[in-house]
Amino acid sequence: MPDPALVVMAAGVGSRYGGLKQIEPIGPSGEITLDYSIYDARQAGFGKIIFVINKDIERAFRERIDRTIGKFCETAYVYQELDDLPGGFDVPQERQKPWGTAHAVLSCKNLINRPFAVINADDIYGQTAFQALGKYLQQAKDRKNRYNFCMVAYDLRNTLTEHGHVARGVCSVDQDGYLITIRERTRIKKFNGNVKYTENGETWINIPGDSQVSMNMWGFTPVMFAELEERFAHFLAENRESILSAEYFLPDVVNQLLEENKTTVKVLRTRERWFGVTYQEDKIRVKNAVQELIQQGVYPKILWE
Repeated sequence: MPDPALVVMAAGVGSRYGGLKQIEPIGPSGEITLDYSIYDARQAGFGKIIFVINKDIERAFRERIDRTIGKFCETAYVYQELDDLPGGFDVPQERQKPWGTAHAVLSCKNLINRPFAVINADDIYGQTAFQALGKYLQQAKDRKNRYNFCMVAYDLRNTLTEHGHVARGVCSVDQDGYLITIRERTRIKKFNGNVKYTENGETWINIPGDSQVSMNMWGFTPVMFAELEERFAHFLAENRESILSAEYFLPDVVNQLLEENKTTVKVLRTRERWFGVTYQEDKIRVKNAVQELIQQGVYPKILWE
């Protein structure tokens, strides 16, 4: 089988961060978070890298990627366009934000014909996470009656920031390590060593720190594109009343496929610590974590030589 491809979702602008965090330097030689993820992905056997971007960030993003990653990897770019819609649907004049992660992946449908992974552009996922994902996708084949997908799950406590709340997909997993369902919790926060979430902004509920959560690190076979395309039209039709803010999320599509018994999703649990820059204050922590990994020999001091 060909080497799996990697889809990098890089179209968003972090509202809580207040800038283009995808190209914010955090390494000793000016490396960005994406440099470390692509380095790990290449070590794990991934081939072509597809970046999903929007035109507002294209110039700055491509200039940064082409002078480092682009010299060592086969890369391609695709736009996540607001007007990339099925027939019969138009973009509301007031709509500004992208359509969501499922739409971002759908944008790559004409570029991929092999198993592929999906990640965020602004997260450092860890070497063993990519190794597990790459190994699984190298052998991934759909069965006659089920698609064969996978995801990497992190312990919740390893994915939190000290500087505010985060959104995480909390997973229910069966005894054989397959995903039962995934539920998005949009406000999870640390409180004096405890972890809690809220649905209404007022009542906070305890959640175990070892809960398995998704960080948008998925593995799919190419059949996912047909499912995403068909379901996007249904999403638009069902959300006409909230179309200015509704988002087409990847975990929601996975949940639908699970409910319809059309797929299995193998959960690849990792003990890696996730590093990401959700808030400006996170940057120092991520820089220190990268420096520690360099001292341990996980990464070279100059990543692309």
